[in-house]
Amino acid sequence: MRIVGGKFKGRSLSAPDGRDTRPTTDRVREAIFNRLEHGIPGFSIDGARVLDLFAGTGALGLEALSRGAKHAHFIDNSDSARGLIRRNADTLGVIGQCKLWRRDAASLGSCTPMSPYSLVFLDPPYDKGLAERALTSMISGSWLAENAVVVVEEAAKVDVAIPDELTLLGEHRYGDTKVLTLQFRGAGE
Repeated sequence: MRIVGGKFKGRSLSAPDGRDTRPTTDRVREAIFNRLEHGIPGFSIDGARVLDLFAGTGALGLEALSRGAKHAHFIDNSDSARGLIRRNADTLGVIGQCKLWRRDAASLGSCTPMSPYSLVFLDPPYDKGLAERALTSMISGSWLAENAVVVVEEAAKVDVAIPDELTLLGEHRYGDTKVLTLQFRGAGE
């Protein structure tokens, strides 16, 4: 597993042993970032505040930092996942641009006093209903900046209920994985 674009392109990332963490493949990550960089009018990764939920290895948030994001906040309940994220961020020399929390990504609470995020990656364990819970939690806790882009990975066979505050920009399938790209328009819009 490696960074596929930006200033750290080609740099290796530590991957987990076992099956507790399912990293996004390099191919899927590259497709996601091509869409983010070229397929959403008015959106830019450059300078973005990134939230990586169910972060696993941190590959999505670290890829965003490689491509110009200014800050990445990683949230994962697993001690081993947080250790991997810390190691990967340290290897890339971006630990100062990162925040790492142990928290239930499907029950975030309030974002205050932090500023909301303009780019969110959501890659929960598949087929457990966690994507819907995390989306609802982000909206109710004011974690999303106006026009924030949210990328959701889920099993291709699973239908994800999208809250009214989010607009579906695209859905793409890669084998047994589907990737939804959503945009936050704000409460009541």
